[in-house]
Amino acid sequence: MKFIVVDTETTNSIDDPLTYDIGFAVVDETGKVYEKYSYVVADIFLDKELMESAYFAEKIPQYWEEIKKGERELKGFFNIRRKFKEVVNRNHVAIVLAHNARFDYRALNLTSRFLTGSKVKYFLPYGTVIADTLKMSREVLKDNETYEEFCYNNNYLTKRMCKKFTAEVIYRFLSGNNDFEEEHTGLADVLIEKDIFAYCYKQNPTTLKSMWE
Repeated sequence: MKFIVVDTETTNSIDDPLTYDIGFAVVDETGKVYEKYSYVVADIFLDKELMESAYFAEKIPQYWEEIKKGERELKGFFNIRRKFKEVVNRNHVAIVLAHNARFDYRALNLTSRFLTGSKVKYFLPYGTVIADTLKMSREVLKDNETYEEFCYNNNYLTKRMCKKFTAEVIYRFLSGNNDFEEEHTGLADVLIEKDIFAYCYKQNPTTLKSMWE
């Protein structure tokens, strides 16, 4: 069984995010990668005014360098959408995963609607289930005493003194590398989130559920 893990980077605002970076990879339940893709969304990225509000706007020169090197592909949003659908169909993928999936799902759909005047409302192929590795992590790690100790010892806590479940913190715990810093680019983040998925699935496969459950 194969899955796709997807991650986006956005501009505009948290409430109305528009996607300029889409990374995704085809993986199995062990986290093995079969295909991976990194796209910069030309429709958004080339709009200088829109990109001024990108949270990681300082990374724009890095993106240009990686595009020149062929490490990322600058491509129109709907060409990326067609490629995503082709990869889903070819690999018989039924479940797409993201960490904090509601955000990525909303960002992709809002970008689609923004660029088409709402003529095309959804990014994912019809019938695709989207699942959230954030929800999986909370279920698997909520009673894990080692993770709790790790968070409290390192002050990985929310304002309400609850354990954090960001991808960066979870990956630091799983990898044993407390100096790890999330890159906050699409594909790089996918490649840590697929490990989070594999860990959670191995601990308890029943945590893999639709985001809407």
